[in-house]
Amino acid sequence: MNKNPAIVPDPSASPAYNDVELAAAIKAWGVDLGFAELRITSATLDTADAGLQSWLDAGFHGQMDYMAAHGSKRTRPAELVPGTVRVISARMNYVPRDAAPDWREREAQRLNDPAAAVVSVYGRGRDYHKVLRNRLQQLTDKIATAIGPFGYRVFTDSAPVMEVELAQQAGLGWRGKHTLLLDREGGSLFFLGEIYTDLPLPIDAPVSDHCGSCEACISVCPTQAIVAPYKLDARRCISYLTIELKDSIPVELRPLIGNRVLGCDDCQLVCPWNKFAQKAVLPDFDVRNALDSASLIDLFAWTEAEFNSRLEGSAIRRIGHERWLRNIAVALGNAAEQRAGDTAMLAALNARANDPSALVREHVAWALQQHALAGQHQP
Repeated sequence: MNKNPAIVPDPSASPAYNDVELAAAIKAWGVDLGFAELRITSATLDTADAGLQSWLDAGFHGQMDYMAAHGSKRTRPAELVPGTVRVISARMNYVPRDAAPDWREREAQRLNDPAAAVVSVYGRGRDYHKVLRNRLQQLTDKIATAIGPFGYRVFTDSAPVMEVELAQQAGLGWRGKHTLLLDREGGSLFFLGEIYTDLPLPIDAPVSDHCGSCEACISVCPTQAIVAPYKLDARRCISYLTIELKDSIPVELRPLIGNRVLGCDDCQLVCPWNKFAQKAVLPDFDVRNALDSASLIDLFAWTEAEFNSRLEGSAIRRIGHERWLRNIAVALGNAAEQRAGDTAMLAALNARANDPSALVREHVAWALQQHALAGQHQP
């Protein structure tokens, strides 16, 4: 359990914090730092063991080997960080501050534009890992200033942490049928972060499930990756295919990806609870590089140097330029259904037909073939 001896109590701060008062203060400080809500749960996740193992046994994690690593540490926080007795779970909204009132409808329209490059909303601004980790660290600094050094470790989509399970147990929301966390007042468009701590804070109660009989997320999934309520086969998920998968995208799934070049928001856009999605309060999630209106051709033209420069500080950079081009090539191939023989698209693809990367060449060749086949069927 990490401690920060450099932080000393503020002599002017009240020494009279009891556990209840401290929990309330932590939640207030978190909101001041840009979080939408914070809640507290125990360090026990034993009931999640069977579900996780069943999911892994089915192979639904695909190439995400880290999901199977670390043994029981994923469901036993105190094994990952000795001394942990509580988990402070926090959520932070990421819908851009200037999003139009009808932003969900606009996102749906872009999915029908074959020339548009659709990047998941979460990936258009600054890397959320950096934002949340920094804000959570600031929160621990505030706590230490108030009470003195204490044991903690901060996580943001890192290490073997079952974020959704912990957030659900803490009462930040319930797990939707798409497996994401849902909140009645905030939908699902938020990031999660945690502080594992040795502070014996009072525990919050979970909330009830409010999905009812709705299965809109299951029906809308382009690849039918949600194989049953609350069960996702990541190997079919477009977010997995465009972000986590390092190899060739399975040929049978390529046409189903459409023009989505990084991630997929379909199950969230269709969810009725996301009419309550809240906008970010921090500028970090404002759109960069016009990624809410970019075209496939423009993004496909980026050199590796441009990719790295333009996306500095973005979560997108972690997939690398090669997979970026792979994804866009698939989208350009899918555009053939409506834009067969489009000269600008064909020129863009042919310009990378001899790309140094075999992975890129393969997907470019497939895209060119789609245009050729679609052209044969034109009247």
